[in-house]
Amino acid sequence: MTFTRKILMYMLTFISLTVIFPEMIFVKNFAIALVASFVLWLLNTLIKPILVFFSFPLTILTFGLFSFVINALILQWTAQIVGSTNFGFSSFGASILAAIIFSFVNLVVSQHFSTKRLNN
Repeated sequence: MTFTRKILMYMLTFISLTVIFPEMIFVKNFAIALVASFVLWLLNTLIKPILVFFSFPLTILTFGLFSFVINALILQWTAQIVGSTNFGFSSFGASILAAIIFSFVNLVVSQHFSTKRLNN
C-alpha cells in the first residue's frame, strides 16, 4: 500500500473512531487527524519493527495477542506526540480497542488492494 493510501486510511479510521466512540477517542479536527496519521505512520515505520523484534518471544507465548499491546503503545505514543488537547485516548483500554479496529481495517484494505492488483 502506498504512503498516501496508508495516511488516508489512518486519517479516516481516526475520524471514524471519534464518531463511533466519542467518550473514548478524541480528535479535534481533520488537520489533527492528518498530523496524527503521519506520526502514526512514522512510528510504525521506525519504532514498531524494533518493538516487534524484542517482544517476539512474548508474542509467540501469547499466540500473537501481544501485537495488539504493541499497536496500542504506538497509538499512545502518537497521542503524546500530537498533544493531549488535540488528540487522545481516554485509557489504555481505549487504545487497545483502537489497535484492534486499526488491525481489522488494515487487513480489509490490504486485502482489497491485493485482490485488485491480482485481477488486473
